[in-house]
Amino acid sequence: METIKTANHGWRVTFAGTGINLALGVLYTWSVISAAIPDSWGWNQADKALPYSVACFVFALAMILAGRLQDRFGPAIVASIGGVLVGLGCIIAWQAGSSLAGFVVGFGVFAGVGIGFGYASATPPAVKWFPPAKTGLIAGLVVSGFGLASVYIAPLAKYLTSTVGVSTTMLVFGIGFLIVVVTLAQFLKNPPAGYVAQAPAPKKADDKPAAPAAANDVNWKDMLKTSQFWLLWFMYACGSAAGLMLIGIATKLGKASLGASAFFVVVALSVGNAGGRIFAGILSDKIGRQWTMFGAYLLQAVMVLSLIYVGTSAALLLLIVMIAGANYGANLSLFPSATKDYFGLKGFGLNYGLMFTAWGVGGLILPRVNGMIIDATGNSDIAFMIAGGLMVVAAAMTFVSRAIAEKSQTIAPAKAA
Repeated sequence: METIKTANHGWRVTFAGTGINLALGVLYTWSVISAAIPDSWGWNQADKALPYSVACFVFALAMILAGRLQDRFGPAIVASIGGVLVGLGCIIAWQAGSSLAGFVVGFGVFAGVGIGFGYASATPPAVKWFPPAKTGLIAGLVVSGFGLASVYIAPLAKYLTSTVGVSTTMLVFGIGFLIVVVTLAQFLKNPPAGYVAQAPAPKKADDKPAAPAAANDVNWKDMLKTSQFWLLWFMYACGSAAGLMLIGIATKLGKASLGASAFFVVVALSVGNAGGRIFAGILSDKIGRQWTMFGAYLLQAVMVLSLIYVGTSAALLLLIVMIAGANYGANLSLFPSATKDYFGLKGFGLNYGLMFTAWGVGGLILPRVNGMIIDATGNSDIAFMIAGGLMVVAAAMTFVSRAIAEKSQTIAPAKAA
């Protein structure tokens, strides 16, 4: 294959993808928005969780179609469509007034699809410009934008909802994010045919690559037949469920200790979320994906169970949610990297879209269950216990995944779908 020197393109695509995710991360500010919904709307806690849960699930389903489309037509077109849909969804929510169904359709369905289209188009073109040893780093950088978004959107949402109300806030977000995503989408570009990313020269003659080279390209049908895919899918669902549940109630968690400044819990969680994506990506390039997953899951079990006993200590709460955010964020760089490692790059968009359905299932179920538990018991203690148990099981599953990887270092090549 021809080696083409186009290093600057890779970083340009990487930072454009990060910028797109900084806008699409509006999803993670739902706890601020839902906390501002007035009692006059008549929504209970389960109702307030519904638009967010639907958005997470639709986001994940949209990733399948979006992955297929960006593999075929390129990331710029698909991300542009995503920006339009996110904007339109927020505008529909604005028009809905106090209607729960309107918010579910607007924020849950339209914005959910748009976020999926934009997110699916950001990471694949970026990692294609770099060698396997940088897969975790680049994936972590791109998806860190999504996690970091709440650092600026949460205070903005707090200000807007308190001054102009929830409905007008959705209008402002809709117009703003449509413009930002569509503009940055024009910078997304796949490498030219025949491009081979140049790996850095080893420091010593006996140095080994920090990360494994990608496996032979595997189409989506053959990927679904592997036990490795389903193990990874299960672990991803568990890690996502715990993290998305916390994101959905972040502002509520801070009410007792922080009062009107409870949105700082969202900011702390966001900082951890973004940092965890980058750190886990770099670490997994060095020690492996499964060992990094194992550590993140065990630590997450401790964090979510600690929330039962945190009391009214604001400092302790902020520390716990920041670490929990980092553990959750690790999933978003580890699993695209693992998908590339095991199933190759040719169908990466569609393959990761299918893997990402695990994130959607986790986001659909546990936040909704937590809302029901709050309505029934007044707190999230039972949900925290469920999440902690899932984390322990997922940590144990990393050993099974590692054994499969060691037994079959390569996967038989298959025709692309």
